[in-house]
Amino acid sequence: MGHVRAALYLDFDNVFGGLYKLDPEVAVQFASDPGAWLRRLATMPTTDAPRRWLLLRCYLNPAGWVYHSDPAGEQTRLFFSKFRPWFVRAGFEVIDCPRYSGTKNAADIRIVVDAVDALSVDTRYDEFVIASGDSDMTPLLQRLRRSDRRTMIVSPADAAEAFTAIADQVLDSHQLLALVQGESVDLDGDADNEVDAEFDERVVHAAAAGQSEAYDAFRAVVTREYNEALEPLNMASLASRLRTQLGRSVSDSNWFGFGSFARAMVSLDLPNLQMSQHLLWDTSRHLAPEPAATLPQRSALPEPIERLADQLDLPRLPQSWWPAIYQTLSDYAHSHRFNLTQCTGWSRDQLRDQGLPVSRGAVGFVVRGASFGGCPLHRQPPPTRVEIGEAFASNVLSRAEAAEMTFSDDEITTIRTWLGAFSDSEPPFAS
Repeated sequence: MGHVRAALYLDFDNVFGGLYKLDPEVAVQFASDPGAWLRRLATMPTTDAPRRWLLLRCYLNPAGWVYHSDPAGEQTRLFFSKFRPWFVRAGFEVIDCPRYSGTKNAADIRIVVDAVDALSVDTRYDEFVIASGDSDMTPLLQRLRRSDRRTMIVSPADAAEAFTAIADQVLDSHQLLALVQGESVDLDGDADNEVDAEFDERVVHAAAAGQSEAYDAFRAVVTREYNEALEPLNMASLASRLRTQLGRSVSDSNWFGFGSFARAMVSLDLPNLQMSQHLLWDTSRHLAPEPAATLPQRSALPEPIERLADQLDLPRLPQSWWPAIYQTLSDYAHSHRFNLTQCTGWSRDQLRDQGLPVSRGAVGFVVRGASFGGCPLHRQPPPTRVEIGEAFASNVLSRAEAAEMTFSDDEITTIRTWLGAFSDSEPPFAS
C-alpha cells in the first residue's frame, strides 16, 4: 500500500495549554501517551493513503507548567518536562524552547524555520501537519501551499479564520479530544451525523475479528436494551451508557474496529432496526420520531450578530435559546464529571427535550468559548448559568477584537444582550 510522507510539528505548550483549559484529564492523556493518538492520526483519511511519519518534532518549554489538582485535591505545579520522555519514546525529536519573554517562547519561529528548511531537503514531504493554534504561522501555510504541499492544522482553540482557511484540513478541539480518547473523529464537522449512507457490510464483518469477547458483551447489552425499549432510543445516551458498562474496550478498539457507534449498531443486524441522526428504533414496535424543528431564518439575527456568525462561526441561534444552553451546561457541570464528548451529547439531548434543536457542534462552541473566557466546566465549584454566559460573551468579543472587527458601544450592548451576558440572575428576555 502507498503512503503519504508526512512531517508533524507540535507546539506542545500551545496545544497542551489549550486542551488543559477544556479538559485537564484529556490533556494529561494527550501528553502521557502520544504514541496512541499519533497512530490514530496516521490512519485518519487523507486524499491518497495513510500517513507515514518521516519527521516528528515536539517543541517544548521544559520550565513550563500548569496548576494541577492531585488526588487529594491539592493544587500542585505540573511541569511540562515530566512529559518529555513519553514523546521521546513515541519517536519525537524533542526540542527545548525556553521562554525568551514573559509570555512567549521560541516554538513558533523554530517551527517556521524548520518547516521551510524541510522544503529544500532531498526527501519530499507530501503533507505538513502543524499542531498549533498560533495564527502567527499563517505565512508558513501560505509558503507551503506555494510549494504544492498538503497542510493540516491541529488546534485546540478557535484559530483565526486566515490560519484555518488556507489549510487543506483542520482538526479542531472537539475532534482532537475525540482522537486522544480513541473515539470516532468526524472530519466533516457534523457531530450529529454518525450514519454513513455508503456503509460497506464487508468492512463491518471484517472489523469484528479479534474483538469477539468485548463485541459479544456489546451485542448482549444492546440487544437487551433494544428489545426492552418502549420508545425510540437516543443514540448518544445509549453510547454513553455502553462506554460506562463496557469500559476501555470501547475506546481502545474504536467501537470494535467499526469507527463509530452507528456502524457498530448496524453490524448487529437487529431486526427491524431504523436509525436517524439521533435515534434508533424498532419499526415493528415503535412510532417513527417526529422530525426536529428547523432553525429560524438568518434574517432574524441582528446585524452585529450576523457579522459574528459570518466571521467567527457563531451559531445562528435565537436570542431566547442562549440562557437555556448556559443553564443546561451548568446542570451538566453540577451533576457529571466533565467529559466534552459526553457533555455535548447530554446537553444536546436535554435541550431537544425542551424543544430546542441545538446541535452538538453549537454546544461545543459554547463550551470552548466559556473555557477560553475563563470559566471551564470542569472548574470547582461548578459554574453557574450566569458565569458561563458572561465568560462566553467575553470570549466572543475578545475573538472579534483579535479579528479586527469593530463595534460601537450600542452594538456591543446588542451582542451581550443577544448572548444573555448579564450579571443578574435572570436575563430580561428569559422565557
